[in-house]
Amino acid sequence: MGSATSKQGGEGGGDGSGADVQKNDGKAVYDVYGRRIDSEAEGNESKCPVDHAKYRALGGLDPRNQMPKEPNQQPAPGQRVPLSVSRSWSTIPKSGTDGTWLYPSPQMFFNALQRKGKAEGVEEGDMDSVVYVHNTMNEATWQEVQRWEAMHKDTCGEPKLQRFRGRPDDLTPRARFWKLLGYEPPFDRHDWYVDRCGEVVRYVIDFYFDESKAGSPDAFLLDVRPGLDSIRNTMDRIRMTMQEAAGSLQGNTEENQPVPATQTEAPGRAQMQAAKPSSCPMSSQSRVN
Repeated sequence: MGSATSKQGGEGGGDGSGADVQKNDGKAVYDVYGRRIDSEAEGNESKCPVDHAKYRALGGLDPRNQMPKEPNQQPAPGQRVPLSVSRSWSTIPKSGTDGTWLYPSPQMFFNALQRKGKAEGVEEGDMDSVVYVHNTMNEATWQEVQRWEAMHKDTCGEPKLQRFRGRPDDLTPRARFWKLLGYEPPFDRHDWYVDRCGEVVRYVIDFYFDESKAGSPDAFLLDVRPGLDSIRNTMDRIRMTMQEAAGSLQGNTEENQPVPATQTEAPGRAQMQAAKPSSCPMSSQSRVN
């Protein structure tokens, strides 16, 4: 879908689709801004020299996603390998239309990184993987949004994404709290604005990367919730917390039931992982599978 939009601040006054990608050799992990987010990235400063003249030459920016209105599918200066210009349709409904959001092609993604000065260390051969993970994380984010929106299905049966904004340098209050406790901060943050049949609701998304699980789908975690912009959003968060607590209690009760010997099996990966301490505070949140 591209990059981002809109205005507003922290979790209670502005509180995420970002995605990161692991290179096939497992040596480096990038976010969608072309920045390293693995251990070797420590100390690297993010840069964002926006060339507004280039944006104007491309017809300006679409305020819904901060991407050029006229997609640039031409090879970037100095590009060594041709990239696909094929684009994929998402399953995410687009507000104001009967269709869904359209994801950028590998060439568009590469050009976007070049425009923003964030392509250092990113190779053409990485782009298919970058776009795949970007799209996968967007789809997972929308699934989480739908889980929240289900609480309002009686008043709006078809919520749609109106716009979104990437805010990788703005920690949400929750992320800041976890960081104070010694956990790694999220590598990205987005604000998604959802059209709930005429009412615009802001969602906050923190994207985490657990390096101890690098190379597996469990390395990418999402923390999706409505921003604390209204009493209704606050009540939704309380309701969801209570529902999850009740579900967890019921699950624990069922797990404590006797299991016939013929059904006993060795602990699976999930149980083994649960026994290990995690450096990621969102280890129990939604994973990107």
